[in-house]
Amino acid sequence: MSLVETIANLDKSLDLHAARLLILINAFTNTGGESTVQGLTKLAKLDFLLRYPVMLERALIVKGRSTRDVGLEDYERQNVESEMVRYRFGPWDHKYRTLLNYLVAKGLVTINVEGRTVVIALTDAGSDCAHALTADDSFEQYTRRSKILKTHFDLTATNLMKFIYDTFPEIISLRSGASIPT
Repeated sequence: MSLVETIANLDKSLDLHAARLLILINAFTNTGGESTVQGLTKLAKLDFLLRYPVMLERALIVKGRSTRDVGLEDYERQNVESEMVRYRFGPWDHKYRTLLNYLVAKGLVTINVEGRTVVIALTDAGSDCAHALTADDSFEQYTRRSKILKTHFDLTATNLMKFIYDTFPEIISLRSGASIPT
């Protein structure tokens, strides 16, 4: 199998995407110790910045924050781990529902609806799994960048969506369903 085929197959791996989401949700631990993300829109926007580190770097610059800890590798400036598409509310991946159902079935997250907001929370098993992933050097970039997201982008879904629209107007001008370029 060629390197290109290997990389293409990684994009199809539910486990890789699930690991990234567990690390991201874990970074959003609140003061009570519970790890939650309030809403699918917020999850998608945070995941966009995690998967597109060039955009994370640009977002930090807009906020007047240091980009040193993003730690962009040269290859990341030319491509992304897996593309997202432009959807109704900006960056989106049609795999989110499948991934979240997968994580629920594995007993790693719970999903509850509070009003009109979908609340995604780690279970104890999910927290244990997320901590194991964050301790693994293979996931160091996700862990570091997820902490950056918690520090600088822990906004409401609406405010995060507005920030994405204002900071990346080229995404909004894409046709719905079009892949977001690097």
